[in-house]
Amino acid sequence: MKKKWRKRKNSAAALAFLVSLFFKILYLFRFVVKLAGGIFIAACAISFAAGHAYNQFQKMKRTIALLLLTILSINISFACTTFFINKNGQMVFGRNYDWITGNGMLCTNQKGLAKTSDDTKDGAKISWVSQYGSITFNQYGKEFPTGGMNEKGLVVEMMWLDGTKYPDADERPAIGELQWIQYQLDNCSDIDELISTDKKLRIASKGTTPLHFLVADAKGNAATIEFFEGKMKVHKGNNLSFPVLTNDNYASSVEQTKSAISLTGGSSKSFTNNSIDRFAKACSMVTQFLQAPVNTSAIDYSFNILDQVAQGSHTKWSIVYDIKNKKIHFKTLNYLQVKNVAFASFNFNCSAASKAWNINQPIEGDISGLFKDFSLEMNSKVVNKSFDESISEFIVGEEGRKQTWQYPGTISCYKAFN
Repeated sequence: MKKKWRKRKNSAAALAFLVSLFFKILYLFRFVVKLAGGIFIAACAISFAAGHAYNQFQKMKRTIALLLLTILSINISFACTTFFINKNGQMVFGRNYDWITGNGMLCTNQKGLAKTSDDTKDGAKISWVSQYGSITFNQYGKEFPTGGMNEKGLVVEMMWLDGTKYPDADERPAIGELQWIQYQLDNCSDIDELISTDKKLRIASKGTTPLHFLVADAKGNAATIEFFEGKMKVHKGNNLSFPVLTNDNYASSVEQTKSAISLTGGSSKSFTNNSIDRFAKACSMVTQFLQAPVNTSAIDYSFNILDQVAQGSHTKWSIVYDIKNKKIHFKTLNYLQVKNVAFASFNFNCSAASKAWNINQPIEGDISGLFKDFSLEMNSKVVNKSFDESISEFIVGEEGRKQTWQYPGTISCYKAFN
C-alpha cells in the first residue's frame, strides 16, 4: 500500500512538475511572441519610414534631374557657334544657329532703298539709304535678320551673350539689335567701317536681346563685337587669337581655352561649360586646317566643324559663307541636304523686286533660281509662325507682330538709285 501511495505521490509530483513546466513554457512562448510581434511592428515601422524616405529621395532626385535638364535645355537652346577661316585665298565663315525654332526664310535685300529704323522707344530713329545688296537669314521678319552677307563680302552673325550691356540713351539714334545687323550690311564694306558706325548709332538699351557678334570681310579680316557697361568692345588683328565665338565673352573664352591647353600639354579637353567646350573644339579644328595640309575643301571642312559642335535638335541651321566666291551654303535640321545660293544670280538694284525663299524645303544644290518675289503676305506668315514657336521665351502681341511684318512696306527706292 505504501509502495502504491509512493507511486501515486511520485506520479502526482511529476504531473505537477510537467504542468508547471508547461505553463512556464507557455508564458515564455507568449513573451517570445510579444517580443517578436514588437520586433515585427518595429521592423514594419522602420521599413515604412525607410520606404517613405526612399520614395521622397527618388522624388527629390527626379525633381533635381528635371531642373538640371531644364537648365541644360535653356543653355543649349541659346548655344550658337561661329568661326572664320582664311587660308591660301579661301575665306569661309561658319555658323550654327541653335534656337527653339528653325522657321525662317532667305531674303535678298536691295541697294538704293531709303529706310528709317523701327521705333525702339529708347531714342531717336535713324534714316539711311542702303549702299549694298545682301542676302540674309530672317525669322522675325524681313529687315530684321539673324545674320547674312552683303555683295562686298561682309558677314555679320550674332550669338546670345548674358552680361551684355548696351549703351544708355545718349545723343546717338537707337536701333534694334537685329536691325543693327541689316544696317551694317546695307552700309559697310568691311569690318573697320562697321566698327566706326558706333559713333553714329547705338543698339537700344531697352527691349533688346543680349547679343555679341562675329564679323568678317573679303579682305580676310575678322573681329568680335561685344558690349559691356555701355561700351563697344572689339577684338581684331593681334587681339583676335582665334577667329571663333560662342556664348561666353571672347576674352574669357580664350583665357579658359589657353589654360586648358597649357595644363593638358596641348591635348583636347572636354569642358563642363558647353560654350567653352564648343569654343575650344572649333579653335582646335580651325587651327588644324590652317597649319596642316588638308585634302578637304574649306566648305566641307567647315560643315565638319559645325557637325562636331552641333547641339542635337537645338541646332536648327548650319551655314557656311564662301566670302571669296560670294556664295552661301546651308542645311537645316529637318532637311540636311546642303543647298547653296550665289550672289551672281540676283539683281540687287532697288528697281528690281526683292526675293525670298523658305529655307525648310527638301532640295539639294543651287536654289538661286527658286526664289519668289517677296511679299508682305509671305512676311506675315513667317513672322507669326516664328513668334508662335518662340512663345516659351518671349511673347509678342498682335500689334507688335503686325508692326514687324508690315515694316518693309515703309521702305521705298531712293530716287538717285533709279
